[in-house]
Amino acid sequence: MMYRAFKRLCDIIISGIALVILAPLLIPIMIGLKLTGEGYIWYKQERIGYKNKPFLIWKFATMLKDSPNMGGGIITTKKDPRITPMGGFLRKSKINELPQLINIFKGDMSIVGPRPLMRISFETYPKAVQKVIYNVKPGLTGIGSIIFRDEEQLITEVKNRGEDPWAFYSEKIYPFKGEVERWYQSHESFATDIKVIFITAWVILNPQSEIVYQWFKDLPRRPF
Repeated sequence: MMYRAFKRLCDIIISGIALVILAPLLIPIMIGLKLTGEGYIWYKQERIGYKNKPFLIWKFATMLKDSPNMGGGIITTKKDPRITPMGGFLRKSKINELPQLINIFKGDMSIVGPRPLMRISFETYPKAVQKVIYNVKPGLTGIGSIIFRDEEQLITEVKNRGEDPWAFYSEKIYPFKGEVERWYQSHESFATDIKVIFITAWVILNPQSEIVYQWFKDLPRRPF
C-alpha cells in the first residue's frame, strides 16, 4: 500500500512535467492531425481500468472515425488501409499513446501497468485473469506491451497465413499476456517499474532487443 501511494505521487509529478515538456511536440502533432486525415485530433474510447471499472482513454487519432465498422473490426494490422496519413508514424513511434499522460494525471492510469483493453477484448482473458489483472491501475506501458511490441506485425502474419486473427488473440496472445501481467503484480516495485520504463524506451529504438529477458530472468518467455 505504501508503494501504491508513492507510485501515485510519482505519476502525478511525472505526467504533469511530461505534458509541459512535450507541449512543443504535441501541439504541432495536433495541428497536423487537424489538417490531415479526417481532421480530428483525439480518439477517446471506453476501456476497462482499475478494479474492472470503465474509463475513457485518450489517444491521438490514427485511424478513420468509422474504422471499427469497416473490414478488420477492432483488429489492426500493419499497413492497415484505415490508418490516416499521420497515423502510421504515430503508431510505430508510440507517440499516439502520449495523450494518456492526461489519464495518468487524472488517476485513471499509471505510467506502468497492464494495458487497458476494450470490454470485448477484456472478456477474452481467461476468467481467472479477469479477476486480478486490474488489481493494479492500467499503464501507459507495461511488461505485456514490451513483449508484444510487434503485435501488429504478428497479427498481419497470422492473417496472411489465412488464420483467424481473433482466434489467435483469444487462444494465444491474451492468455500469455495474462500470465506475464500476473508476473508483474508479484514483482511490482519501484525498481521493476524503472526497469520497465527504461526497457520500453530501449526497445522502441532497438525493436529486436531481448533485454527484457536479460533483466527479468524469471519472466515467462513468449512461446510464439
